[in-house]
Amino acid sequence: MKIRTTGAVVIATAIAAGAFFHLRANDEISSELILHGNVDIRQVELAFNASGRISRIDAREGDAVKSGQTLALLDTERLRLSLLQAEAQAAAQRETVKRLEAGSRPEEIRQARAQRDAARVAMDDAGHFHRRQQSLVARNFISRQQADSARFAFDRARAQWRAVSETARLAELGPRREDVAAARATLDAFEAATAQLRRDIAEGELRAPSDGVIDKRILEVGDMASPQKAVFTLALTDPLWVRVWLPETRLGRIPTGARATVHTDSHPGKAYSGWVGYVSPSAEFTPKSVETADVRSSLVYQARVFVCSGADELRQGMPATVKIALDQPPPTAALPCPREKP
Repeated sequence: MKIRTTGAVVIATAIAAGAFFHLRANDEISSELILHGNVDIRQVELAFNASGRISRIDAREGDAVKSGQTLALLDTERLRLSLLQAEAQAAAQRETVKRLEAGSRPEEIRQARAQRDAARVAMDDAGHFHRRQQSLVARNFISRQQADSARFAFDRARAQWRAVSETARLAELGPRREDVAAARATLDAFEAATAQLRRDIAEGELRAPSDGVIDKRILEVGDMASPQKAVFTLALTDPLWVRVWLPETRLGRIPTGARATVHTDSHPGKAYSGWVGYVSPSAEFTPKSVETADVRSSLVYQARVFVCSGADELRQGMPATVKIALDQPPPTAALPCPREKP
């Protein structure tokens, strides 16, 4: 009886071993690698780059948005009024700079010269009168006080002529270079303040950075927003990939760029074309969630199979089956479909 039992065990072991080597041989000669994974999509938390109260929201959960599309607005009325004031100050200073750079007008120069000539005539007249008064004092025709008054009038006329002469000279020279530089610096400050206010107003608009679908709408109209508060969660539709794990024994036969097809239970019979866009440079132990027929090695490499289409049908976390032909020609530089590189 014991002999029969031992014989049965030997036979069963032989059958199992034969089946194992048969399946192993079939696996070795298989021309297609089948991997199981899940659809993965990048998500972005969108927040304003400024603080303020939300005045308008133009997107809801599930809305497909395009890159650059306005999603929400902040109340920027106070900033708009400040911008008008800054623009007016910049415009006034711009005219001041133009006036200084242009220098004195010809009419101003002629006016200054005429005033100088008039002061010269007045000075000459006061000089002649003073000399006559001196002559009369010498002959005792007038008092010394009258002569002194004539001298004071002459000194005053001479000082006035000198002042008017300097004014005419300054008019001919024009503004100082330092004054022009200071006016330009003031203009630059006003224009910088204007540009800052324009940027602050622009940051009151929240725009989609890429094409995608609104996954979550977190804040509402009237809420206070800040750079630390996300308003939306955006699921990017490009790139779209399936996260799978390559067995270590197959790593050498699946190069980056290899063509693949993706299948899902949600759309049976439909195949999505794709390509292997990324293979992790480091190995990891097989996760418990990984389904693979090859159990000969516990080391796997994470890979991403990018999908060319199906953004409207494939969802985050959806189970997917990836099939990769092992006998395909080496990949070329051109990708199977225009797709962002990882």
